[in-house]
Amino acid sequence: MDAAVGNRATLAWSRMQTQFPAELASTVAFVTDPAASQVTRAAPTHRSISVLPQIETDLSGQLRLVHDPRDRYRSLGVVGEGGMGVVEHAEDVDIGRPVAIKRLLPEASHPLGVARFVGEVRIVGSLEHPNVVPIHDVGLDADGRYFFVMKYVEGETLGEVIDKLRRGDPGVHAAWPFERRAEIVLSVLRALAYAHERGIVHRDIKPDNIMIGRFGEVWLMDWGIAKRMDEPDPGVSTERSVDPTAGLIGTPAYMSPEQVRCEPLDARSDLYSVAVVLHEFIGLRHYLADRADNLHVLLDAIEREDPQLRAYDTTHQGPPPIELQIVAGRGLAKDPTQRYQSAAEMLAAVRSYLEGRGEVRCVYSFTKRAMRESGRAVDRFPRLAVALYFTLIALALVGLAALVKLLLLG
Repeated sequence: MDAAVGNRATLAWSRMQTQFPAELASTVAFVTDPAASQVTRAAPTHRSISVLPQIETDLSGQLRLVHDPRDRYRSLGVVGEGGMGVVEHAEDVDIGRPVAIKRLLPEASHPLGVARFVGEVRIVGSLEHPNVVPIHDVGLDADGRYFFVMKYVEGETLGEVIDKLRRGDPGVHAAWPFERRAEIVLSVLRALAYAHERGIVHRDIKPDNIMIGRFGEVWLMDWGIAKRMDEPDPGVSTERSVDPTAGLIGTPAYMSPEQVRCEPLDARSDLYSVAVVLHEFIGLRHYLADRADNLHVLLDAIEREDPQLRAYDTTHQGPPPIELQIVAGRGLAKDPTQRYQSAAEMLAAVRSYLEGRGEVRCVYSFTKRAMRESGRAVDRFPRLAVALYFTLIALALVGLAALVKLLLLG
């Protein structure tokens, strides 16, 4: 893993997208020189020690409480590592449940690294939402490294799901109809609507940061570079650099144009990233996959080129529903004022597709809307619909009889 200092970037390596080199599909974080200053703190005095006793029964059947203080969290192995921290699968020996522990790496224990780590803890801790993984505990380990404890989630990332869909397995495609894909995006938008209302932008929405649980749960993960909209970004200059890659924070392949320009971000930047994910999820191809060879080319394309919204050609599935194509198209507008202005607005558009009330933009969307509205009319007025149906059949038969008579007499 590369660790760059000064005005260079630190790449937090994650699962690599098959369509992009690692440097375009991984999180980029701007850091200052860790040698510039040191974190001031006292020697570590706290460790998480188990407090609950073991319950035993002696030969006479009497209960006995055995107090055996030990480290509360027993590591079961590393599950991931980035530029700032390492995530472990562990067991909470007090409660007897699996947890995930994120520890700050020693090389990231400089002031900016600690500031970002603390920011992540406080941001995630403030987001009490079903689609955000909760934090259980925070502390210092025996080596004096900061850590926090999260709910351990089992499942697969959306990136892994998309990879399976790309391979064309019929069973996977049967399990992932477009309606289910839309439901996943709805869950992400719910998490964002909650965060945005509290003034927080995620800044790193991508398939690898969306986890789908074994029972259909959806979590928007990795809030490590999230920030409050009204606060400056620690360690990042507000002046535009000559080098367009200096100061980048996020994953290049999923950035909005304003994120590429290192401008102040609001909710609409996150929504652009969601639109990129939606486009890829329904089309199985990143909208700028043909710009993947060079970071500078990719960043220029994000800023200047109109996305090829009709580029949904794949041999493994039919074309995506036109309503979802319309949602992705509006979300990918270069001008933030032309996008959805809130997660709630984009959420309503996706839900409208699931309810058969998608936005009408062309003859295809009009036809689908008209047919679905006709079906709803039958549900609301069944007797009238049946009477109308038989009336139309009768009129058709009368017309056919008249046509036959005319032909015979002619």
